[in-house]
Amino acid sequence: MTYTPRRWIGLGLGAALLGTTSLAACGGPTEPVHANAPKPAPAATPAAVSGEGGEGGGESGMAAMAHPDMQTLPVDKRIAFMSGHVAAGLALYRAGAPDQAARHLLHPVSETHAAERAGIDALGFDGPLFVKLSEDLAAGKSAEEVEPELAAADANIKLLQQNAASDPVGQIDFLMTTCINEYKVGVVDGAIVEAGEYQDAYGFAVVARDIAKRMDNPGAEQALMELELLVRMWPNNGPLADSIPAPVSEIAAQVSRVKLELSSLG
Repeated sequence: MTYTPRRWIGLGLGAALLGTTSLAACGGPTEPVHANAPKPAPAATPAAVSGEGGEGGGESGMAAMAHPDMQTLPVDKRIAFMSGHVAAGLALYRAGAPDQAARHLLHPVSETHAAERAGIDALGFDGPLFVKLSEDLAAGKSAEEVEPELAAADANIKLLQQNAASDPVGQIDFLMTTCINEYKVGVVDGAIVEAGEYQDAYGFAVVARDIAKRMDNPGAEQALMELELLVRMWPNNGPLADSIPAPVSEIAAQVSRVKLELSSLG
């Protein structure tokens, strides 16, 4: 069987997409875009599962190149970047993969990524919450046991997004560029080679979709539908390391559709 991407066009189905409320973990879809899956990719290696080498483990050269420079990035885009990691971590934790979630949920309080936190305390960042969550994760607690903390972490990140949302169109555009850059590192020749980057790309798509949902702009509806379709290009149970990835060309094409809709919003 082969990967068969589908495009849904039409106001009726578009409205249905925008009204979806039963989505997978961390806002993921109930059905993947690719209903027909290709033959399984090779099993992920330990290096692939760790993605960026794990917190404190260093990044691969390609992964480091895919990341924006936090020293020059405005605070709203730094928060968007951090949010993508958290969105990926929440989805993975709720999918029963705490080992894969670790590097993502540790991201906001990791010293490796301290530059991202500059200036965000004043916007409501709850560092102790993420420290506690990381401790529970290290202790092996299940998602059910720490669901209140997961929900609180999600709410805290959304608060930061709202408090820094001076330019939602710019944030979404930044997330789209980062999404495809990370995906190209994570997926090579139809296989996941850097699971962390594949997972981050999912998180950036989810955060961009959620920002679009909050936009008070009637013209944003089409961009939101394209973002929903982008999120649905990952499996419905989350961006697990052993997933069958959508082709890079299909993700790139969908990101381009989002950017095209953004260009009309000014």
